Amino acid sequence: MDDKEVKFIPFNAINEFMLPAYRLEVLQTVLGADAALITRWRDINGAIKRYANIPGFRNCLAAPLPLKIKACVPVFEQHADFDALILQSWSDLKLDLRQSMYGYLQQRGWEVLPPDADRSKLPGFLTVWPKEDEFEALSAAFKAAHADVAASNDDVCLMAVWIGNRLPIELR
Repeated sequence: MDDKEVKFIPFNAINEFMLPAYRLEVLQTVLGADAALITRWRDINGAIKRYANIPGFRNCLAAPLPLKIKACVPVFEQHADFDALILQSWSDLKLDLRQSMYGYLQQRGWEVLPPDADRSKLPGFLTVWPKEDEFEALSAAFKAAHADVAASNDDVCLMAVWIGNRLPIELR
């Protein structure tokens, strides 16, 4: 394989790395946020209308938040474009963590897009992940270097995946 060859995996591949409870937490964070804070709100609502089905609601957007979140779980698992919208919006809501992770990954030698770049426009995640940056070690080192940033291990790892735009498919 040529070192310059780039492989992408669809954004919904993230589901293989997320616990179901954390997936719900991410959906709750985005769908429960004030619409004014989400720049892609119209796109998210369009995707929900297109993909989600909530029994008893002709317009699924009129459903209560818990039903909407539950209906969005299979959408998140199956539709890469929806994942991209949700993850970009999630990162927009966690600006301190996003900015800190960007600097942290740059210091570690990762090639990353600027923190405010819209990664949802990309074709998916890169498949190569630095061997020395497995999730637990990366999270522990990030938290030690950025004690001022309040974030769970799951949030730290997801932000590393999103800002780094890669999943640990091939460790190198």
